[in-house]
Amino acid sequence: MSFSLNNPQKPNPSSESDFDNADFLDRQANPDPADDYPFGPEETPLPAFDPTKTENEAPLKALVNTLPELAAILNNERLALPPPPKHIYQISPAEPDWSDYSLPPLQDEAPEPESPSGWQTAWAVLREVGETIILTLIIFFLIQTVIRNFRVVGTSMVDNLHDGQYLIIDKLTYSKLLRETLGWSGPRHGDVVVFEPPSHPGEDYVKRIVGLPGETIEITGGKIYINGQELPEPFQPKTPAYQLAPQVVPEGHVYVLGDNRNNSNDSHNWGPLPIENIVGRAWISYWPPHEWGVIPYDAPTEQATLKHFFGKLIPDANAGSE
Repeated sequence: MSFSLNNPQKPNPSSESDFDNADFLDRQANPDPADDYPFGPEETPLPAFDPTKTENEAPLKALVNTLPELAAILNNERLALPPPPKHIYQISPAEPDWSDYSLPPLQDEAPEPESPSGWQTAWAVLREVGETIILTLIIFFLIQTVIRNFRVVGTSMVDNLHDGQYLIIDKLTYSKLLRETLGWSGPRHGDVVVFEPPSHPGEDYVKRIVGLPGETIEITGGKIYINGQELPEPFQPKTPAYQLAPQVVPEGHVYVLGDNRNNSNDSHNWGPLPIENIVGRAWISYWPPHEWGVIPYDAPTEQATLKHFFGKLIPDANAGSE
């Protein structure tokens, strides 16, 4: 069976089995427009697109104006093909010439490092040594501005400090700058301080503060009185055998005594001590080992050592286990 080009759904009218010649001739003389569309007899074909009839169809008109490709499709026009991309390469019909081609090296060989000369090696060693020395000096001077060590000489502070004992001195506590700018409290009763005595410049003594600026101090009957009140001394010093008439400690000064009161060169011999002569407060005892500990102002030094602490800890642990 053959088919018509105008309507592929309808058989060829030249076939005698489907139409007679009269009917065919009549259709050729009066063609039916419905025969050109693949619709049934009850269906109406779509009209041809006319851009001039879209005034009442604003959305469609706007879409057609913005999409020229859509207008071309509706008008059954051929769309222009886009230009080919520029990155497409063309293959030459000529045969390649590989006669002079050589493969590049897989990896560039790294140049051998040059061995340093003797002068460069010596300079590097000297530089390392110099940097180490400079850093050590910086750390040393920084530490010296904050703390320093001190060796106890003599028996003026027994039974709390002993001859040959080594201490670490806190130099910030009595700093004039910190007291004036940060309001640090400064000296207090019972502090053990290292200072330069007015009677022996250039030497360092260690004593305990018993009188503060503006206070009235008196020593009588083996006891110290501050402003008429007995001074508590929990650090258990030796009882003084001398007397001291009441006197006022001047501003900017403190009154210092050794714990071994009868064998100490202190303020009862040469008077009050200027605060500016104080090097620092005795903070920690680090030698000998059995004296390791802090230097308290309100208790005997022996009670603040690690030996005393562990001595109390071990019996307490044993008692708890029984």
